Amino acid sequence: MAHVSASRHPEPGAPPTRDPAPPAAVAAELARRYPDAHCELDFASPLQLLVATVLSAQTTDVRVNQVTPELFERYPTAASLSAADVGDLEAILRPLGFFRSKAAALIGLGRALAEEHDGEVPADLTALVALPGVGRKTANVVLGNAFDVPGITVDTHVGRLARRFGWTDDVDPVRVERRLGDLFPPREWVVLCHRLIFHGRRICFARRPACGECPLAGICPSAEV
Repeated sequence: MAHVSASRHPEPGAPPTRDPAPPAAVAAELARRYPDAHCELDFASPLQLLVATVLSAQTTDVRVNQVTPELFERYPTAASLSAADVGDLEAILRPLGFFRSKAAALIGLGRALAEEHDGEVPADLTALVALPGVGRKTANVVLGNAFDVPGITVDTHVGRLARRFGWTDDVDPVRVERRLGDLFPPREWVVLCHRLIFHGRRICFARRPACGECPLAGICPSAEV
């Protein structure tokens, strides 16, 4: 396992460190900054969360939340999704972009759930990733937020912040997931990912991170302050 410095938080005004950010210090500060961090997709059931997460690819949670109320009202079950009218489904999903492929994905997903799982979303990683259009990221979102099963969701924000904090130089999501699993106890995995995502969306932007506003700048090896 690669060594991660456990150095104490530097004094205010100290230059940024080039050592990896201490995981416990990062977790504590993110908890202070984002005590209410949560999944930003709206859902009321495991099926709704699974569908919303599949739809969130290449778009924003905000936009997904704009279309899912009508979607869930018209197609509330896996069986109804599997039998959906393609044109109607495409019309609902059009604001998300890639609406044709997403409509086809939802119909296939609904069919697989109806035929293989009695219409229920399985609470098992292996079973989830066997569903059409469901990868580890989506599966971990569903497991952690619908079933309270510890999992690490490596989306674009989590991967970017893990590299900026010096915890890994991997870009492969599975290897990043394993590295974070080594650094943090399972009980912290789900909420840690929410807080990393909140931080990535609000301060640690992909192109121009707001390091001057970041409470972690003093322990972040990537900070430019």
